[in-house]
Amino acid sequence: MLQRLKEIAGKLKAEFDFYRRLQQHPQTPALAKALLWLAIGYLLLPFDLIPDFLPVIGQLDEVIIIPLLIYCAVKLTPEAVLAECRAVT
Repeated sequence: MLQRLKEIAGKLKAEFDFYRRLQQHPQTPALAKALLWLAIGYLLLPFDLIPDFLPVIGQLDEVIIIPLLIYCAVKLTPEAVLAECRAVT
């Protein structure tokens, strides 16, 4: 179980590094960068669009909104930039 947690932590760190490189890459479109910043901001800000005290849906908004913003940012970015950011280790 500990080994599995280490694997997940390593993959999570690699994903965060990828998004950081994507955010800093000069050929990443401005809208994609803005969407990545929105995802970070939504994750860190203390208020939500849907309050957390609402059962189920209050907690699910982060699970839906943040991946959606990241997905849109990745779709707006050219494949060559994505490959370049993924290739860096």
